[in-house]
Amino acid sequence: MKIVIVEDEALAAQKLEQMIKRYDESLEILTKLSSVESAVKWFKENENPDLVFLDIHLSDGISFDIFNQVKLRCPVVFTTAYDEYALKAFQLQSIDYLLKPIRYNKFEEAMGKLKEYTTSMRQLEDTDKLDKLINLLGRKGQEYKSRFLVKAGSKIKTIKIEEIAYFISEDKVVFIITHDKKKYSVNHSLDTLEEMLDPKIFFRVNRQFIIHIDSPQNIYPYFKGRLKLDLNPPSDTEIVISSNKAPLFKEWLDQ
Repeated sequence: MKIVIVEDEALAAQKLEQMIKRYDESLEILTKLSSVESAVKWFKENENPDLVFLDIHLSDGISFDIFNQVKLRCPVVFTTAYDEYALKAFQLQSIDYLLKPIRYNKFEEAMGKLKEYTTSMRQLEDTDKLDKLINLLGRKGQEYKSRFLVKAGSKIKTIKIEEIAYFISEDKVVFIITHDKKKYSVNHSLDTLEEMLDPKIFFRVNRQFIIHIDSPQNIYPYFKGRLKLDLNPPSDTEIVISSNKAPLFKEWLDQ
């Protein structure tokens, strides 16, 4: 495995290199970079490595700027002393988010997630990519749902797609939850709604939820490569995305 370290603190870069070699001496560190400018230049002139350890705060700016200038097609582990960038990090192709000072057990967990991610992506190449192609061909020219008629007391009203934060299934009944925290039942299953909704805007995260792309508020790494979500508005139901679906979810957020 070939690795690139982007870190502007020499001691932090050295410590990370030591952890990499402690984990597996066969891992190859291609280069250590210290700025947005040097990273952009290197990634433009070289093939993507197998993994990048990327500090968020660099000497000349925020490392997210790198993604605006080059297309990285490899997993990334973000490292930082701050935690306010977690959501942005998970919208990119990150597999973990390590807070400094990095402990070796957390480093090991990140490398374990990399193995799970690699396995999942190999499986997706043979199944989900084909399914996505079939869905794309089948949906070509399809018009997606733009509004729903719902009952509000004794009245019937229209809920536009842009008003919807997510759909939730509770006790075999599906409800619309709007951005302003209102709740309405709909006469459709989540399976049916998946076919009716634009996949660029809505994503089926699990058996209970279809969410709007603007509804995730916080994203957390969870056990065994899974992700845990906080939505806006909040839900009392815990929302977990499977390890197989997590890469597709992050790809959807990063469209």
